[in-house]
Amino acid sequence: MGFARTCSVALVGVEGVVVEVQADLEPGVAAFTLVGLPDKSLTESRDRVRAAVVNSGGEWPQKKLTVGLSPASVPKGGSGFDLAVACAVLGAAERIDPRVLADIVMIGELGLDGRVRPVRGVLPAVLAAADAGYEQVVVPECTAAEAALVPGVSVLGVRSLRQLIAVLADEPVPHEEPDHAGRPDPLMAGLSLPGGGLDVCTGGLGAADGDHGHDLADVVGQRSARTAMEVAAAGGHHVFLQGAPGAGKTMLAERLPAILPRLTRAESLEVTAVHSVAGLLPQGKPLVDIPPFCAPHHSSSMQALVGGGKGIARPGAVSLAHRGVLFLDEAPEFSSHALDALRQPLESGHVVIARSAGVVRLPSKFLMLLAANPCPCGRFSLTGDACDCSPASVRRYQARLSGPLLDRVDLRVEVEPVTRAELTAQGARGESTRVVADRVRAARDRAAARFADTPWRTNCDVPGHELRTRWRPLPGAMTAAELSLERGLLTARGLDRVLRVAWTVADLAGHDRPDETDVALALQLRTGVPRGVPMVVGAQP
Repeated sequence: MGFARTCSVALVGVEGVVVEVQADLEPGVAAFTLVGLPDKSLTESRDRVRAAVVNSGGEWPQKKLTVGLSPASVPKGGSGFDLAVACAVLGAAERIDPRVLADIVMIGELGLDGRVRPVRGVLPAVLAAADAGYEQVVVPECTAAEAALVPGVSVLGVRSLRQLIAVLADEPVPHEEPDHAGRPDPLMAGLSLPGGGLDVCTGGLGAADGDHGHDLADVVGQRSARTAMEVAAAGGHHVFLQGAPGAGKTMLAERLPAILPRLTRAESLEVTAVHSVAGLLPQGKPLVDIPPFCAPHHSSSMQALVGGGKGIARPGAVSLAHRGVLFLDEAPEFSSHALDALRQPLESGHVVIARSAGVVRLPSKFLMLLAANPCPCGRFSLTGDACDCSPASVRRYQARLSGPLLDRVDLRVEVEPVTRAELTAQGARGESTRVVADRVRAARDRAAARFADTPWRTNCDVPGHELRTRWRPLPGAMTAAELSLERGLLTARGLDRVLRVAWTVADLAGHDRPDETDVALALQLRTGVPRGVPMVVGAQP
């Protein structure tokens, strides 16, 4: 009787569970049994592994073979267990020393010819292995750079099962020629998920590199909306832009990620793990270090927005926008159920999805940007232009965005149509992306220094109770906001959000504490009611 074991990783959402892959050989009729709660794709690994071992020059044991995946209570799916199953079988057949396999984690799919193909979710799998105390990981060669992002782990990238057998058996490693030089490598197909259906941008230039394709200087006029974008980026506040078609709402949204600061190392690993599981990592760029931008179509379902699907839930748009921007253009056209499902992630920074196969917790800390027309025809607020919509249809259209959802939005701005004079003016332009990004970065640094001894880093994260007790504005600064609360114009949550925005305005202006002007601007951005203060922070454009 022969026995060997090695390890692999099962992904539950974006979290990994180390799985011990055990192989047992007994005398009897040749058979291959796979146990341990595998799904259909994992059950099919029996045929893939057998063909890969034979085509790699190995001998398949003609005995009763049982492969167990432990713990058996954890659902397991995908083809990433192929490499571990093949090595466990070869260890039980004494082709490889079983003692060498015991402390190695193996992740990868096997082709019938023995090539090791990549799978999605390598980074979170290696992170789980490192957290469990494993120091050696074997992954497909084309995902070795992604796995190497995890510190303290020795990564071996292999192109074929023959190479891995030679390394483990201490034999000369054969050289594997790349397939069809000059053509796309077929092995890279396992890294992407075709037809994702989401416009996810992770490979653009950040503010530090100068995003010339999406520069704020290209936006004509729109001082109020530009101010809202700057405040949102500095404090992580949600924004609602309402205005006529063609006023520039989408232009502003596309330029918001470029003024956000670059991701820290820890944030980059979080974002990369989510995109790795979703199969949306850009080729040649294993680490996502800029805030992602996700803009799902308004026909997207609730599962596409918050995550879901058959079996174990997969990340949705709110998770793909983690640490970045979620842009919902034509927001009233989204399903009301899909929009209301955003309430939980907006408050908690994560989404919990319960399915029959298990409960998944996905990260979803994002900056939400809503854009909408004032009515179905879009001309309701235009001066001198007739609106074709009845008052009832206008009310129904605007009511598609529920009050509880809008109460979680910090900044609400009316985007006015651009005039002919503004559009044809020569010379004067607004501030560039680089200038605004520098001011945003300085404001973030001020907030981070203020919250140095706390778990928070931006103003949007701080609970209202802490702001009211530990970081108070100047005396009398909140009088106007408190009166709005008494009159029913603000909820208690809205008052806390006004205070958070006031701190962000103060950070942009260089004030130590919010004064009456900072609170007035925050209240004006929150309610849309003019307060007699200029809609500008920092330097005048």
